[in-house]
Amino acid sequence: MSAISVGQAVVLGAVEGVTEFLPVSSTGHLKITEGLMGIPVDDKAVVGFSAVIQVGAIAAVLVYFFKDIVRIVSAWFRGLRDPEERYHHDYKFAWWVICATIPIVAVGLAAKPLIEGPLASLWVVAGSLIVGSGVMWAADQMGRHKRGEDDTSFKDAMLVGSSQILALLFPGFSRSGATMSTALILDLDRVAATRLSFFLGIPALTGAGLYELKDALGTGTGGLPLAVGTAVSFLVAYASIAWLLRFVAKHSFNAFVIYRIVVGVLLFGLLGAGVL
Repeated sequence: MSAISVGQAVVLGAVEGVTEFLPVSSTGHLKITEGLMGIPVDDKAVVGFSAVIQVGAIAAVLVYFFKDIVRIVSAWFRGLRDPEERYHHDYKFAWWVICATIPIVAVGLAAKPLIEGPLASLWVVAGSLIVGSGVMWAADQMGRHKRGEDDTSFKDAMLVGSSQILALLFPGFSRSGATMSTALILDLDRVAATRLSFFLGIPALTGAGLYELKDALGTGTGGLPLAVGTAVSFLVAYASIAWLLRFVAKHSFNAFVIYRIVVGVLLFGLLGAGVL
């Protein structure tokens, strides 16, 4: 028997696709949805399933930003061969993404028992949603929004990339929320902060999905639910990316802040009442 049915996989894939790149915490929403459907959130197969269907959302980023990714990767390979190409921003940016991924990989491997154990609690999710909301609101108010994507530096990439650790350790904080908030504090504008969050998420989330694949398949989750959840995640995430980039070009993050607080308070109430 599969730990997750095909019908549940469709629901979880849709939740993942909608929330992966919005600053509302995909992990938190997945755990809440799993709890409401009676799926054990700390089960090894379930944790693996959640990581694997993230690959669908990452595939949506690869397709959506295909031209940008080809340009950056091409510049990186040219720079490896030709020293003169190494002054190009795209070449440097490719290295920055690689380097900025190292901290979250190191912490993810070292803290895996905690991440899959005590920190997987819905109580942690609820608290992280609310605390992360405060951080996001403060960052949006503090940031001067004066720097574009071409103004990013190695320091920016490392700080924003390292902030992903917050979401790794505290599900509910939101990887997108942490990275966007850090970028805003560094005075990047909202569109640049959002795009940087997307690019930095590609290696981290892809690596996490591939790493967890063996656990998801080897502990009770069937291949069909995994395939269905990943496909649904891809389709929904693509639409979500397109919407988010249009939204942040004209709006602040206040709507996300309010939503996160409401969900966090509601989750505390459900947990306190014993519903979850």
